Amino acid sequence: MPSETAVTPIPPRRGYVLKMYPRFSETFIVSEILAREAAGEDIVIFSLRPCTDARFHPELARVRAPVIHVPRPSSARGFWELWQEANADPVVAQAAAEHLGELLDLDHDDVAQGLAVARLARDHGVTHLHAHFASVSTTIARAASLLTGIPYSFTTHAKDIFHDSVVTADLARKAADAHHIVAISDFNRAFLAARLGPALAKKIHVVRNGLEIDRFPYRPARPATTTPALLAVGRLVEKKGFAHLLDALALLARQGRRCRLDLVGTGPLEADLRAQSTALGLDDAVTMHGALTQREVQAMVDGHDILVAPFVPASDGNVDGLPTVLLEGMAAGIPCIAGSVTAVPEIVVDGVTGWLVDGTDPGAIAAAVAEVVDRRADDPESLRRITDTARDRVCALHDSRVQAEELAALIAAPAEELEVAS
Repeated sequence: MPSETAVTPIPPRRGYVLKMYPRFSETFIVSEILAREAAGEDIVIFSLRPCTDARFHPELARVRAPVIHVPRPSSARGFWELWQEANADPVVAQAAAEHLGELLDLDHDDVAQGLAVARLARDHGVTHLHAHFASVSTTIARAASLLTGIPYSFTTHAKDIFHDSVVTADLARKAADAHHIVAISDFNRAFLAARLGPALAKKIHVVRNGLEIDRFPYRPARPATTTPALLAVGRLVEKKGFAHLLDALALLARQGRRCRLDLVGTGPLEADLRAQSTALGLDDAVTMHGALTQREVQAMVDGHDILVAPFVPASDGNVDGLPTVLLEGMAAGIPCIAGSVTAVPEIVVDGVTGWLVDGTDPGAIAAAVAEVVDRRADDPESLRRITDTARDRVCALHDSRVQAEELAALIAAPAEELEVAS
């Protein structure tokens, strides 16, 4: 009898549909892909826009997934050439005819990229499409799914569901056709459920953004500093609340509590924040560093006393979901002060794992900073209890290995079972 040779099963291939990859500010997507690859999943990435970032995080080099840049025709001729190329596949051609009405409702760029992703997904043996953000990436994933029958899912975050520009009918169409929807927090799930109604709410499942916990060693012991050192990290946009932080810094100075602030990030409000710092007399206390990599931010965390993240709702409805930098800071052992918006209270429990404040209130921010500084000087053990508990909470809720398992389980389950289970 000839000996039987064991055959290793080929894992199903997942296709990530992303507006832009890599993107400097979206480290949570890289962590998710790395965790899924470490769990044995085979992934291909479809990037809809060319990358415009000048800097990259070192972790990108560990991603094995090929990155395919999806064409976006710049002329009518290019559009019809892409249409003909995609329709050479009989499956796509038949689906395009059946769903022509829905395709005509889309922007021509979205139709073109939907066709391109459909063809590419078929060529690369993709068995499931997953998009991040319920905006253009999910529009394309849905179109490609209509054209191929490949199921899709999407993860919702912040601007894609909270912003004033979000159209409920469009969101509902995407939700109705999706295999499942991922919300990154209980808050987001409740928000989406209220917006979409009970029938579609059954499709929404909470899977929290993950961290590679081992990359963030716990270092609660911080070097003594004569002037308390504050760190703030994020895009220089309204919802980060940095304008209120500068006001709080000025208030602390007037109270005789001089602090220094390192502000990391770039964005449209950079000139305004610089002008505000000068007007408040803070130029010798505030250093603006521009964009730094995740590892560079880690090094700064180790040399600072407090991470301050005074999140606020922006005037256009935009608000943060649960920024990764807050999770990283809590994992690393730095005391964290955060604005009490959306899902932040799910990780920052006031007085237990950090400090929650009204990010629009400079007095509240200043008082929290003063409390942390005083505890460091007078009761370091109580401060250590808070950072210990913060680390434990991040490890329990935001381990990327658990995230990868949960995402894989959602894809593997029949859609009707997911709805019953929820």
